[in-house]
Amino acid sequence: MILLSHPFGNANVRAVLDALQESELLARYVTALGWSNHARWLQLLPDSMRAKLVRRAYKIPSAKMQLEPAREITRLLAGDSSLARQLVEHERGWASIDQVWRSVDQAAARYLRACAGTGEIRGIYAYEDCARDSFRVARDLGVRRIYDLPIAYYATAQRLLHEEAGRYPDWEPTLGGTRDSTEKLARKAEELELAELIVCPSAFVFDSVPAQTRAAKPCVVVPFGSPAVVAAEPARRTGTLRVLFAGAMTQRKGLADLFAAMQLISRTDVELVVMGSLLRPLDWYRERCARFTYEPPRPHAQVLRLMGSCDVFVLPSIVEGRALVQQEAMACGLPLIATKNAGGDDLIVEGETGFLVPIRSPEVLAEKISWCADNREAICGMRIAAQRRAAELTWRDYGQKVLAAIRSTTGE
Repeated sequence: MILLSHPFGNANVRAVLDALQESELLARYVTALGWSNHARWLQLLPDSMRAKLVRRAYKIPSAKMQLEPAREITRLLAGDSSLARQLVEHERGWASIDQVWRSVDQAAARYLRACAGTGEIRGIYAYEDCARDSFRVARDLGVRRIYDLPIAYYATAQRLLHEEAGRYPDWEPTLGGTRDSTEKLARKAEELELAELIVCPSAFVFDSVPAQTRAAKPCVVVPFGSPAVVAAEPARRTGTLRVLFAGAMTQRKGLADLFAAMQLISRTDVELVVMGSLLRPLDWYRERCARFTYEPPRPHAQVLRLMGSCDVFVLPSIVEGRALVQQEAMACGLPLIATKNAGGDDLIVEGETGFLVPIRSPEVLAEKISWCADNREAICGMRIAAQRRAAELTWRDYGQKVLAAIRSTTGE
């Protein structure tokens, strides 16, 4: 049986959870906040409230879940007062994201200790920032340790982000990872050392794992699944080319380079649409690029509608794992212009589903965007190819491939 721990239950976590439950290998799911989607009380709520709560609902019985809700509830309810900001302060706040991760890790460690001597747990599947304490206990108990590394290993990420802080000093406050403590980075290093199998979502993440680690233990690449393909809007063969960027508005995702590319495009038939969370005031971004349409974050169904109104998706990321938004855009019929560091290089068939561009290359971005504006008829065919490629990657296949890797390590 396998213990799985993660505080939030992202789509990739749910796919692994479903595969374990379906194969009757799930011992327990340790998370911050959640409930079974079969819970009767959930069905009694008004539609608007239920729509919010189902984001934390899972296809497993409540008896298979162990919750650590206090910090997560506090984080979600924290306002904008000085006390609230202290509570969620990076790493140090009692209800910070980091402390939520650690509380789930510690709960998983306690569960392992409680099962010691029963032989019930053969393996633990845990994620970066949520594995050190539970992996220590698992090692001592002889429980196999599978480590999911969803983003580039910290040493590569730190190097790239510090280089970006040098390239664009004014964008440094948006980078985030440059301010991680040495203690947090040491946790990441120990997690990797304790792992017996490493699961990566992309070639970029795989390559970021130190060569000596890859030589010493199994390290596999399992690409994420795509959402269901949606009916694409009719292709626009004329008019303004709408270029979409979606994600946190940070140079970690290459937004400064995209802004620089737009400065090089001296034409009026290209519109940059930026949808995402502001990490600085909107006027700050306008000072760096006046020519973009800002769209705030919104519910997923509305995101898909916005994608359907655009023609091309651009993500020139510096550090990612595998940005799921790429496959969401492709499922809506948008060709990609993206870097390998965005984690989706396998999605791109050059000139058919999109274009792979180097990091830190505004000139190449400008060239590819201009090509798309000049070749609207070709974009129509690329939209179909993008949807076909997205449809080839399913979440069920992802879960089954991860399950096979787990079985190979645990013998379950």
